[in-house]
Amino acid sequence: MARGLPSQFASSCRGVAAIEYAIIVPALLTFMLGIMDVGRLMWTYSTLYRAVEAAARCGAVNVTDCASTGQIQNEAVAEAWGLTVASSAFTVATPACGVQVSVTYSFTFTIPGFSDITLGPTACHPK
Repeated sequence: MARGLPSQFASSCRGVAAIEYAIIVPALLTFMLGIMDVGRLMWTYSTLYRAVEAAARCGAVNVTDCASTGQIQNEAVAEAWGLTVASSAFTVATPACGVQVSVTYSFTFTIPGFSDITLGPTACHPK
């Protein structure tokens, strides 16, 4: 009787699904969180680019509301909806292209182990 016992357990398939599930779920969750983080990264960059573009346009076209550097920075902060960005993160310059607005923003991933990425969109609007 003792001889047939190990072969009986070796041919049993009970619990195999739980083991497969335990192996696959961490990889699947990491993959899904990675997809969501890449989406957040793209949305953040797009929002920041839209903010610097609108602020550069305001500085070039609307000389009453965006006459100073501080007003242009405040316009950029107002356009960066959904993000918490300090006005000091936006820089304003007037090179040959017109009014140039840049931002430096540190993006933090939700998945542990990934380092932060610095985003730096720039836009220039002619006067």
